Amino acid sequence: MLVDALELFEVSGEASNGHEFLEMLDQNQPDIVVLDIAMPEMDGIEAARLALLKYPDLKIITISMFGDQGYYFKMVDVGVKGFLLKNSDFTEVKMALETVVDGGTYFSRELLMNLVTSLKNAPGKLPPDSPLSDREKEILILICKGMSTQKIASSLSLSKRTVDSHRANILSKTNCHNTASLVAYAIKEKLVEL
Repeated sequence: MLVDALELFEVSGEASNGHEFLEMLDQNQPDIVVLDIAMPEMDGIEAARLALLKYPDLKIITISMFGDQGYYFKMVDVGVKGFLLKNSDFTEVKMALETVVDGGTYFSRELLMNLVTSLKNAPGKLPPDSPLSDREKEILILICKGMSTQKIASSLSLSKRTVDSHRANILSKTNCHNTASLVAYAIKEKLVEL
């Protein structure tokens, strides 16, 4: 209902479980998917993994309950682009959809706060000195703000190719695999504040 109320978006289909979602995906390829983690028959994690294997450019936003933090890390590894809580309001859903469609990532503030608490209590696995250059840190902060590569390039007066190169270096130096894991890294290293 929230999505239907947005001018720029329309619901092209609904699925009640992971199998149904994957079948619908083959018939009707949407620009963006809002995927529940807790689905019968096949959960959202497996459904997202299989969908992204077949359609790597598919943009997926996960919705979950506040206590689903264990699933958050699994979804990060799968490669979803955003995370919302089931109690998210109209404004947040709109912002998440617009950000992800524009090439950025979106993380519910509440989920990030929960992640920060978890990271603070976790044993440190990262080196105390950041391996990133000042420029790489600057780009990482902008990535964490959900900016697309093109927007980062424009705001820093760099070419898109240069930003892509920095991003590849950041991923390599931090042993991260995607944007969501970069956000977790940046929070743990205190490069970004919530």
